[in-house]
Amino acid sequence: MQNDEPASRRGILRAGLTILAGTLVATAARADDADGDKVEKSVVQYQWKHADNGDHCAICTNFVAPGSCKVVKGPIDPNGWCIAFGPKGS
Repeated sequence: MQNDEPASRRGILRAGLTILAGTLVATAARADDADGDKVEKSVVQYQWKHADNGDHCAICTNFVAPGSCKVVKGPIDPNGWCIAFGPKGS
């Protein structure tokens, strides 16, 4: 069935806003997927720029240069530390 009435400004605006909202939701979902199953910094007691007895992110098996982690969400400082620390193998 065909609608012979011209599109109203309100209808066009509503359709545009619906498309915009969908795009924003999809973009946010992709951003969340970037960290996948990673945990919040508070969960692992992450400390920015604060090594623990010489242990620090740059020498951890979970560290991904230049500044991320396989376990923890968000940016990571190479001189930071958390309870997920595991020294890289020799």
